[in-house]
Formats: sequence, C-alpha cells, structure tokens
Amino acid sequence: MAKHLSEHLTSLYLGAANRLKPKGARQKIVAYVESYDDIFFWRTVFDEFENDRYYFEVMLPSRTTLGKGKKLVLMNRLGRQLGQNMVACVDADYDYLLQQTNATSRMINSHPYVFHTYVYAIENYQCYAESLHSTCVMATLNDHQIVDLPGFMHEFSRIIWPLFVWSVWMYRNDLYRSFTITEFCSLVTFKDVNIYHPEDTLEAVRRRVNRKIAYLQHHFPQAKKSYGPLKEELFSLGVTPETTYLYMQGHSLFDNVVLPLLTPVCTLLRKEREREIRHLAGHDTQRQNELSCYQHSQNSVDFMLRKNVGYKAAVPYQRLRADIRRLLDSLEAKALRANAGTNAREREEPLQACLNM
Repeated sequence: MAKHLSEHLTSLYLGAANRLKPKGARQKIVAYVESYDDIFFWRTVFDEFENDRYYFEVMLPSRTTLGKGKKLVLMNRLGRQLGQNMVACVDADYDYLLQQTNATSRMINSHPYVFHTYVYAIENYQCYAESLHSTCVMATLNDHQIVDLPGFMHEFSRIIWPLFVWSVWMYRNDLYRSFTITEFCSLVTFKDVNIYHPEDTLEAVRRRVNRKIAYLQHHFPQAKKSYGPLKEELFSLGVTPETTYLYMQGHSLFDNVVLPLLTPVCTLLRKEREREIRHLAGHDTQRQNELSCYQHSQNSVDFMLRKNVGYKAAVPYQRLRADIRRLLDSLEAKALRANAGTNAREREEPLQACLNM
C-alpha cells in the first residue's frame, strides 16, 4: 500500500484529470526537476512548447528534497509513475556518456519520459562559449571585446579533450577510484587568468594534462585497445575536442574556469566605462551622477551567468528540444486517433437508430 500521497500521483492519474476538464481546455504536463536551481532553466526550455493545447508545470518531486533534489530520487521514486502526463528532467552528468553501463545511465538514455540536458549540467549551458561576451555586456554595459572568449574556451577544450576521454574510460571500466571526476577537475581548472596573456593559463593546463596522460598510459596499458574506439563513440554522441567543456563537471567549469576568466574581463570593462564617464563629464556633479547611475546599473558576472539563456543555439540543446517535440507529437497523434474514433461512433449511432426503427 502506498504510504505517501505522491505515490498515488501518476501519469495516468494526471491524464484522467486532464480528461475531466472542459473540452478545449489545455492539458497539464507535470515536469519534475532535481532542485530549486533547475526550475528556471526548465521553465525557459518548456516556454516555447506551450500552446493552446498543452502547458507544463515545473516542480520538485518532494517536500523533503527541496534544497537538493537528487537524480536517484527522481529515478527510484518516480520512475514507474512517469508517462506522457508526468516527466522527469535531470542533469545528464556522465550518465549520458556512460550509455548502458549502469541502471541510471540506462534509465536516462532509454526512458521516453526522462529528459536530460545532454551536457553535464545546467551550468555548462550557462557557460556556453558563444554567449560569454553577451554575459559580460549584461554585467558591465560595455560591449568592447577585450578577449576572444569563444576562442579561449575552444582551445581550453582541445587541451583537456584527451584527458577527458581517459576520465570517461575510467568510469566505463569501473576504475573511477583511480581517477575521479574531482581529480580531473583539479587538473584542468585554474584560479585566475592574465587577460593580457591568456595563453599562459592555457599552457599551464596543457602541462598538467600531459603529465597526467603519461601517468595513465603507464599505469593502465590495457586502455590502449579501447581508448581509440571510445573516442570515436564520444564523437558520435556529440562530444568534440572544441566542446569538451560542455561535458565536464558543471560547477567546476562555472566556478573554476569561466568565472576566473570573466571576472578580470568585467573589471577592465567597468574601469574603461568609468574612465569614459570621467573624460566626458562637464563638471563634478555630472561626473558623480553618471558614475552613480552606471554603478547602480551593473550586475555581478556570477548573477548574469546564472541568468544566461544564450545557449539555445548549442547542438546539445537542440537535441533536448527534439526530445520534447517528440513527446508532444506523440500526444497530438494520440489525440487525433481518439477524435477520429469518437467521430466514427457519432456517425454510427444515428444510422443504428434508423435501422432499429
């Protein structure tokens, strides 16, 4: 017997509730997410799919996991209850790349009512290389491009790519204790960047990566046969040397790669704008007023990154959109079949009544 009310709330229950609504009313699809931080992201994802027939309600799966909902809670507690009216939305983590190697990865990659980010986590989308300049503009209100941010991120990705393949190889072969995600992140991240010479930071990362690769090659010679095929499989899953950063641990990318990169860039952009104001001001009062207005109009780069939605052109995001579109297409097809059956019965009833007279 079910002990919790949420155990009675299934996709079938929601479907029955939708059928009780007036004809023409929009059907609700409940989308469960892992934590508070995920709600805004998935709300922006579903916004473009809502219409006069369907809408989504994004919520947490339980009052007991509000602060830190876990993927395992979604899988174990809700897995059997999911359906076309109730879906789960999770970060892919490494499970997308692990494919069918464990129960969670099989669930994420195969379940038609589990949507995942494809990239490691939501933070990876927020750090999408092509959107970083716009994030700096939002934070500083200065559109001067000081550093080629996409170029930096793509070169960073090419440097860490071979070590990233090693990281996935270790997890696929149940050797992750010998080379954890945490260790991988500690090797490829950094605390600061000299924006006049960003190549120095990249070179330091390259040296650490090469040393670790040499160590792994020496201690795990059995990887020689499967490393190449794994690299090709990762290519087929959408991971490329230029986009590796999208698939590494999200909060490490956010806190220890992108923020150290953008913070000095934004500092320079603010100083540049303030110098411009001082130069153009006609008198002290105007200068103070303009500086005060400018300072109150700024936002922290951390805040702007978390609100960044400039990732929608990213290939993984397009794959996520396609998954949601497939769900809605299947709902439309089912509704058409149901309407066709209803219309057929309505045509048959008057004919049968005439025959019985």
